[in-house]
Amino acid sequence: MFIEQIYTGCLAQGAYYIHSNGEAVIIDPLRETQPYLERAARDGVKIKYILETHFHADFVSGHLDLSKATGATIVFGPNAATNYSYHSALDGELLHVGDLTIKVLHTPGHTMESTCYLLLDENNKEAAVFTGDTLFIGDVGRPDLVQKAASMTQEGLAGLLFDSLRTKLMTLPNDVTVYPAHGAGSACGKNMSKETTGTIGEQKISNYALREDMSKEEFIKELTEGLLPPPSYFGKNVMLNKSGYDSINDVMKRGVNPLSTEAFEQHASGEDVLILDTRSAQDFADSHIPNSIFIGLDGQFAPWVGALISDIKQAILLITEIGREEEAVKRLARVGYDNVLGYLKGGFATWSAAGNEIASVERITAAQLENEREWFSQPIIDVRKPGEFEAEHLEIAQTLPLDFINENFSSYPKDNPIVLHCAGGYRSMIAASILKSRGYHQLVDVIGGYNAIAKTTLPKSTFQCSTTKK
Repeated sequence: MFIEQIYTGCLAQGAYYIHSNGEAVIIDPLRETQPYLERAARDGVKIKYILETHFHADFVSGHLDLSKATGATIVFGPNAATNYSYHSALDGELLHVGDLTIKVLHTPGHTMESTCYLLLDENNKEAAVFTGDTLFIGDVGRPDLVQKAASMTQEGLAGLLFDSLRTKLMTLPNDVTVYPAHGAGSACGKNMSKETTGTIGEQKISNYALREDMSKEEFIKELTEGLLPPPSYFGKNVMLNKSGYDSINDVMKRGVNPLSTEAFEQHASGEDVLILDTRSAQDFADSHIPNSIFIGLDGQFAPWVGALISDIKQAILLITEIGREEEAVKRLARVGYDNVLGYLKGGFATWSAAGNEIASVERITAAQLENEREWFSQPIIDVRKPGEFEAEHLEIAQTLPLDFINENFSSYPKDNPIVLHCAGGYRSMIAASILKSRGYHQLVDVIGGYNAIAKTTLPKSTFQCSTTKK
């Protein structure tokens, strides 16, 4: 028996590759299928099943392309409905892979079709459970993503999740390994651990949602309080996973398209074309194409694209570091942004060398913010998430989380400079780029963000606060 967790940090997502006696199974694959095909070929095994724990909201699964390439059967649990052929597994059904057995555990709550897969080893011993978004390490799945489709309230789904956890997962032996679909950083839960595996026994002790003395009413209240609105692209990814999508190979061929400066300019002059700059925050601050948006590859690139670019069919032109063009197209495709027109051949240097107009963002250090008091006559805006702000913030800072920037433009003053910061400088540069594209040009970004500010003597507060959001 061999189990490998294939973890993708940008999405905080775990896919799984299991093989035994010449047969393999893939659980919750990412959209790019080549790594799974290469791995199976290297091990000399045939992929028999592709198991989906639910219709993923935060990424486009690779199940369709993988099934076409291998002939493997796509498996969903009860209550799934798709536009393509799949095996609808029954609760308690047994699937056989080599010398292993996989038992289907229907666990509705996060979604109605949510299903866990219990792995029994060669001796029929319960060894591991692949929990999808039903159970995370330190948390459980949010119950508000599909309530309209399920004709249920989030409270009703939370009640189903309470029952699923207690009748299907908490009854498993304590030494069963838990393999979830996500870890810290995912928007599919509220407070996931940085750990990506654990055991049932550990979770019974440390996971707030698995407390034995917790009533269903307490569970529902705790699970539904403090939920931020889900990113706008979640529902669109669910529909792609249900109805189908273009082959990843076709998407890559279209998107990895080198454009000369002249061709790039011609595309950029079209209506509703977005220039997406994926370089570092400092490179973007130094110089960038006017009205381009910064979302750097060296961060949670795909989730922020999904959260902030509302149209999943948006036509996109890319500015990347040389050699990272294919990576950018692939990571966009993971969340369903398939309409990449191409990238600037030779990178940003070719734009500036051609004498084209450039823009920049002013940056200051935390020490300058502390010692040059004129900055305190300007609005200071903290774009971190509400929980981060509530934990500790500058006394005079206003909270306007990046997550809600598109809804809250009227809250940003236009008539005087704005000082922006996040935790480290990544999100605040995204905010600065979006604001500049909307006509806000008096922007100052704090290098190192609150991580640097925390080391200064500037007055700070830790009390709870309200947040502007819609």
